[in-house]
Amino acid sequence: MTAPLPQAVILVTGIQAAGKSTIAQLLAERLPRSVHVRGDAFRRMVVNGRADMTPEPSEEAVRQLRLRHRLTAAACDAYFDEGFTVVAQDVILGDHLAELVRLIRHRPLLVVVLAPSPDAIAAREAGRGKQAYDAWTVDLLDRSLRTETPRLGLWLDTSDQTPDETVTEILTRAWPEAEIA
Repeated sequence: MTAPLPQAVILVTGIQAAGKSTIAQLLAERLPRSVHVRGDAFRRMVVNGRADMTPEPSEEAVRQLRLRHRLTAAACDAYFDEGFTVVAQDVILGDHLAELVRLIRHRPLLVVVLAPSPDAIAAREAGRGKQAYDAWTVDLLDRSLRTETPRLGLWLDTSDQTPDETVTEILTRAWPEAEIA
């Protein structure tokens, strides 16, 4: 029998259609006393005046993105304070990843980056019931992930994994390999 995993905040990121929502939900379901914080929910709460991120974002879009990250961090910390392991997920690329890591107070903080190949993303996107890509392209976001995002935590190429295989790998590797000081 293995010892239970310690309480943590687990931040799951990757580009659109990388599997963040699915993986985060399955991961939370396999952990005791856990919550799933969906960062995009804070974006969707803006009814009027929302400015979405684009390849050339406006100042307002960046301001709203940073607000979303502050709200995500606050939710993570509040749930952690109440004894929950928190699995938070969102598209967090570039310097925004390091900023969000600094905003989350509690440790251990584990960062898991889902980085399937662009071909795998395109295939997943084609099989989804929603269209995530518009002004963005898979290649543009993938390039941002791989060249502009700091190498924090555990990066996983999940191209050939099922969601259950990915969650098992996270449960096996994240505590020793994904921890952020």
